[in-house]
Amino acid sequence: MLIAVGGLAMYLLGVAMVVPRYLLALDGPLKPVSEWLVWYSGLPLVLGTSMILFDLLVLLDRKRSTAPLRYDPPANRRVTVALTAYNDEDSISAAVADFRAHPLVSRVIVVSNNSTDATYARAEAAGALTFNETAPGYGRCVHRCLTEASRFDDTDLVVLCEGDLTFRAYDIDKLLAYAPHGDVINGTRTSEPLRQYTTQLTTFMYYGNIFVGKLLEAKHLGRSTITDVGTTYKLCRRDALQRLLPSLTPAVNLEFNAHFLDTALDQGLTLIECPVTFHARVGESKGGNVNNLRGFKVGLRMMAGMLFGWRRLAA
Repeated sequence: MLIAVGGLAMYLLGVAMVVPRYLLALDGPLKPVSEWLVWYSGLPLVLGTSMILFDLLVLLDRKRSTAPLRYDPPANRRVTVALTAYNDEDSISAAVADFRAHPLVSRVIVVSNNSTDATYARAEAAGALTFNETAPGYGRCVHRCLTEASRFDDTDLVVLCEGDLTFRAYDIDKLLAYAPHGDVINGTRTSEPLRQYTTQLTTFMYYGNIFVGKLLEAKHLGRSTITDVGTTYKLCRRDALQRLLPSLTPAVNLEFNAHFLDTALDQGLTLIECPVTFHARVGESKGGNVNNLRGFKVGLRMMAGMLFGWRRLAA
């Protein structure tokens, strides 16, 4: 996929050079470059497309699992909810109240990533079990969330989410409906009717998540269907999470959710996607959704981690 996209980019760049060639009278120096790009773009395009077709038409049937479809309902459907938070004082109380009100939620924990505002105090006042992760970084906050949540042996399921009100507790019912079929049920924000009109997930980031998700799907061909690598909202079986946590690298920062999915598939866990609703954030975004440029950089780092190893991205 990357080779084919590279070839397409070469072709489009060569065609686009017609503008400076004629409008800026640079036809002399730019014409051979433009022609070279257009002509030789066919090599990566043909190579990449051929490899994609080989994957799909030859390898896919051999890589798909021959095991019976899984149906293993959890005996205990109650969940521990773990919320990440960083300077979310305007939203954390409402987020905690929303999840605590769900009938199947046993407890809500909040891990504040060394917030400098009243996030910690407001989460505690709202009834959450609160922890402060002093080491900076989104990956460290998520890893601490999952670690603390997996300690409670009275629940077999852990729900990871954020404290910014972008997700809602009622979607736990959807995640639970998929729980018999997998170890990790990953919420996806790419179902258009379930996405609020204005969110921090711009059109560029929306399709970027799908693109990187398909790259991850291709890496683990025949194992899962992936359309969103950046979402936090997910349900994990506690036993699977305890096996997975030692293999995760907390120092991976904003790319941690893609790292989580990639590692889960590497470990042989069953990953299922579930469409969830996505709402406008309360407060300012501090992660990869700040703007399209930052989202683009995070996407490139996700691809680098998938291709060359996640420990290289450790902060």
